[in-house]
Amino acid sequence: MVWDQSFTGYNFGAGHPMSPVRLDLTARLCEAFGLFDGPDVEVVDPEMPGDEVLLTVHDKEYVAAVRHASVEPLDADESRGLGTEDDPAFAGMHEASARIAAGSQSLARAVWLGETEHGVNFCGGMHHAMPDRASGFCIYNDIAVAIQWLLDNGAERVAYVDVDVHHGDGVERIFWDDPRVLTISLHETGKVLFPGTGFPGDTGGPSAPGSVVNVALPPGTGDAGWLRAFHSVVPPLLRAFNPEIMVTQHGCDSHVLDPLAHLALSVDAQRTSYEAIHDLAHEVCGGRWIALGGGGYELVDVVPRAWTHLTAIAAHRPIPFDAQVPAAWRDYVLERYERPGPTHMGDTETRNGQVWWRSWAVGFDPEDAVDVAVMATREAVFPSHGLDIWFD
Repeated sequence: MVWDQSFTGYNFGAGHPMSPVRLDLTARLCEAFGLFDGPDVEVVDPEMPGDEVLLTVHDKEYVAAVRHASVEPLDADESRGLGTEDDPAFAGMHEASARIAAGSQSLARAVWLGETEHGVNFCGGMHHAMPDRASGFCIYNDIAVAIQWLLDNGAERVAYVDVDVHHGDGVERIFWDDPRVLTISLHETGKVLFPGTGFPGDTGGPSAPGSVVNVALPPGTGDAGWLRAFHSVVPPLLRAFNPEIMVTQHGCDSHVLDPLAHLALSVDAQRTSYEAIHDLAHEVCGGRWIALGGGGYELVDVVPRAWTHLTAIAAHRPIPFDAQVPAAWRDYVLERYERPGPTHMGDTETRNGQVWWRSWAVGFDPEDAVDVAVMATREAVFPSHGLDIWFD
């Protein structure tokens, strides 16, 4: 686990959707469930990295611009996405962002070298940052830094799965033409949501056909449709690609309560996807799994529960949907934020502890918008992996 209270220093200021409250409450909920305790979990606080870590994916001029804006926020370079409404400059921005990247890279190193089986950094997942500019609340792309370290240290097949409601455009861009990296992004369609990219026909560069996978879902997609899309695309492609290690991004802004997007998932469905990804990591790459955070802007009811579930699954201590949220955590929320917190770790009644969804095996429905989106993705990339668009 990557965590220290100092990570709340990644702070764009009052009123910005990406409040560090979400990190603080997640860590407190993890602690309330005892997830940071025991010999099977190590909580690490990464040191400030040198620029050479960031320069593996970012331009030297961009890193210099972030450093300057960290000291002189009012003199930020908007041409590089700094000092904008999405990415306002703040004192210490370089240090806060760089340590997130160092945390994810440290997990990549530890998992690849066999020092740990799984790694979680819910402070990370900054998938929009580009080599030369900030974007979408993301300054440095910690995901790309972690993946690049793996490639530079012998990995030949890295799978990246992104379930954030927004398209994982920065990671896709950086590895667009690298056949060693399979990027899969399951998101709300760019026709209605930032960053306006991530369509089924975007399948990778000339040296890496089929290495980029985009599932662009219609607004309003709920648990059953989203899980149908996930299971119809992610498992067959991972099994075909046969990665040596998996890096995953778990933005939880697909939740129905999230204020910045239009999907309609419950925490239960999000947790179900975490379990599926964890099981796939054990199935296809010997359990080597790095799980990162991402978006998520319902700060009390959604983010802490979602990422506590993620941490619990990675720690092999899954928390049931019907588990009660610890009273001490709820008391803190009420006292600190003058609002009640959620009472249970799940949102909905489930069927025998599972969220219902339809397998692709039941057939394609051309009248269903989710099925149409899934089929577009399967048609675009499945043949490159030797998969049947109808039956695999």
